[in-house]
Amino acid sequence: MIDLSGFISITGQPGLYKIVAQSKNGIIVENLSDKKRLNIYATTKVSTLSDISMFTSGDDKPLNEIMTAISDKEKGGPSIDHKADDKAVEAYFAEILPDYDKERVYVSNMRKLFSWYNTMQSTGNLKTEEENKSKDGEEKSRALKATEAKAESKKNVSKETGRVKAIAGNKKTTGVRKTGTA
Repeated sequence: MIDLSGFISITGQPGLYKIVAQSKNGIIVENLSDKKRLNIYATTKVSTLSDISMFTSGDDKPLNEIMTAISDKEKGGPSIDHKADDKAVEAYFAEILPDYDKERVYVSNMRKLFSWYNTMQSTGNLKTEEENKSKDGEEKSRALKATEAKAESKKNVSKETGRVKAIAGNKKTTGVRKTGTA
């Protein structure tokens, strides 16, 4: 199953975006194609790809299952071009999802799906859930090792570096409260 968590589509903006961080009044996203970062305000309409599904004759089919079917059919390669002829797009979609609802799924929906798939495939973001879990585990272990190394280096610092050196002729006044009276 392809992992679509963290990827969004923004109403009125072309392309797909990856959530990078949270800001004071919205989220910071990065465009997948040109890597530019934007601040998206909380009032902007966004759709997470993991929440989108397509109508079928039975239950709705989640987008990650459809993208997995495309990836399996193409063996990880790109799908049909989203600018292809309407009949070709419909025929290709019928091969992937044969029981789709022909009255409620429009060609424009199919084109958007193929555009999203090709964008994610060309940028290398088309990963399975198992790959992302192992990658997250490696990153966490690296971060843990880095924090342990920092803690170890703090332990090894000699205690003399923290002492205040008294200038000749002056008394050391560390820890003595000055009241202004002599």
